[in-house]
Amino acid sequence: MPKAYWVAHVTVEDPTPYAIYAQGATAAFQKYGGRPLARGGRLVSLEGTERLRNVVIEFDSVEAALRCYESPEYQEAKKHRDGHALADLMIVEGVA
Repeated sequence: MPKAYWVAHVTVEDPTPYAIYAQGATAAFQKYGGRPLARGGRLVSLEGTERLRNVVIEFDSVEAALRCYESPEYQEAKKHRDGHALADLMIVEGVA
């Protein structure tokens, strides 16, 4: 089964509630088997809309990534991001 990658491109508008979100999201990733590959860090923008915070979390499968996203833990954390950051979020299946 191919791995899956949770990919988020984020513009943080209010860092205080976003920090609460990040803490809760990290706990959810750990609980549901997510492994951070990139969180913030250096960005070289080549094309498209630039968002300064970019995150890639590896999961064992698309289903595992969806379980994390749909979990009560992540949804509770997400309340602190909503309205305080612009985010594009997707789950991408890796190559088998």
